[in-house]
Amino acid sequence: MRIAEESKAPRANLARMAEDRRKAIETVQSKIAGDEAATAQFHALLHAAEIFLPARERSKTSLVRMIGEVKVPFRELGLRLARDGYLDRPEDFALVTRQEFEDFVENPGSYTQTIRDRRARMDAMAALVPPFIVVGEPPATSTWERRDSRERAVATDGTVLQGVSACAGRATGPARVIHDPGQADELEPGEILVAPGTDPSWTPLFVSSAAVVVDVGAPMSHAAIVSRELGIPCVVSCTDATRRITNGTIITVDGAAGTVTIGH
Repeated sequence: MRIAEESKAPRANLARMAEDRRKAIETVQSKIAGDEAATAQFHALLHAAEIFLPARERSKTSLVRMIGEVKVPFRELGLRLARDGYLDRPEDFALVTRQEFEDFVENPGSYTQTIRDRRARMDAMAALVPPFIVVGEPPATSTWERRDSRERAVATDGTVLQGVSACAGRATGPARVIHDPGQADELEPGEILVAPGTDPSWTPLFVSSAAVVVDVGAPMSHAAIVSRELGIPCVVSCTDATRRITNGTIITVDGAAGTVTIGH
């Protein structure tokens, strides 16, 4: 964030977006001028959007802050139990159920093997590709494809990957495929962030990114909201983008069309 160009400052993008919004409103108003019913409805919808969208984000922010407060003592508990040898990793405290938790705190040693078994099962499931859509009963896990057996169909120059528009704008630059926010130091200013999906822990990566592309998401998902707040192009639901795009490949993101074009 520190070494990003001044033009990437969120305030500058917000000012540009405010001006774009003003022009868009004027354009619509000019097209419905003389239609009192349409004009009244348009202004009512504008007013509703100005109230609803910030309120929605405020509620989400409040929840994230509340959950953050709860995480602090849980994290400390995990650190202490790992230090004493009851857990292999601090975060493994989360592998006990709510019903087991009080007994676990009193007798952590009696859960060590149970937690290891659950971690092994969790890791085994993480190695599989779950169904993208489930209708009715989910298929047996024995039928799920292994992640390491999937062929990587790298997109070639000229290929257009179709996703869903999340924030308008157009950007061209080298792709940087990131699978975990812990890889933040790999992202250089001006590169295009390509990720499986994002949550609040990814937010700092957006500031220096020229655009954002995610495998999974919707117009009101985290990646879309933060991109709109910062004024950078964003395409969500670009299926398998992290598998088909390689680091350093020049891509063009068209946020309005919801497309990612490989090559200059």
